[in-house]
Amino acid sequence: MDMVMEVEEVRPAKRCLPTRLGVVSMLTVAAGLCALTVPPAWAAEMACVIKPYAEISIGTPVEGLIETVPVERGDWVTKGQVIVTLESSPEEATVALAKAKAEAEAVLKSSQVKIGFSSRKLERALDLFKTNSIAQHEVDEAQTEKALAEMSYQEASENKRQAELELNRAVTALRLHTIRSPINGVVVDRLLSPGELARQTPVMKLAQINPLRVEVFAPISLLGKLKTGMRADVRPEGKGQPVYQAKIVVVNRVVDSASGTFGVRLEMPNPNNAISAGLACIVEFHPSSAESP
Repeated sequence: MDMVMEVEEVRPAKRCLPTRLGVVSMLTVAAGLCALTVPPAWAAEMACVIKPYAEISIGTPVEGLIETVPVERGDWVTKGQVIVTLESSPEEATVALAKAKAEAEAVLKSSQVKIGFSSRKLERALDLFKTNSIAQHEVDEAQTEKALAEMSYQEASENKRQAELELNRAVTALRLHTIRSPINGVVVDRLLSPGELARQTPVMKLAQINPLRVEVFAPISLLGKLKTGMRADVRPEGKGQPVYQAKIVVVNRVVDSASGTFGVRLEMPNPNNAISAGLACIVEFHPSSAESP
């Protein structure tokens, strides 16, 4: 008897095909890896110069003999600090006299007393006139006396107001002899000394170095790519200098045709005054850091 053996057909195992979700996930990961490895469209590193945020020549609003200059070159000054005084003896005397006049109350009080006295006198005269005890001319005299007292009081009041205005003007003139720093900064140079005459010429120069300005001349190929708000790394010249953060605040719209460059200004914080102005530097811009308009 023939024996028939059934041989089970061995079929190849089914492949695990990725689901649609799995395909999307794989593509997302791949795209992310590509984004990490693809460099930005452009990068720029170029020379720059670090400058003070502001440089101010300090003069005197009035001509006068310099009395004191309490700061020296290299000193730090704060906004409102006295940095120069002019000789002011005549102005001080004028203030004292104007103050005495403005505070004088004797004439004004005397006028007030006269008004009160003349008012009571007029009332009595009118009462007596009603009983035919006095003549009309006596009433007229009382009325005139009261009117004159009132005019005297008005004049005294006006004189006092004028004296107060004179005092304010004298105080203002005196203040012009004291020069204060308009900024927080450093004394760059002292041009005049006590005893010299200030005649509309600078007495000293100040510089504000927090924040600092970073000036760059960029090639025309970057026109339209460098935008305000874009951040950059700034490295001052010198071995071992750290890198500081800065931000573009001005992009010139006019190109220098001779050099094929345009100006770019950055602002760089300098809270501890650790960075010196006047240094050359290297700046590297970050294209992806531009602020959206």
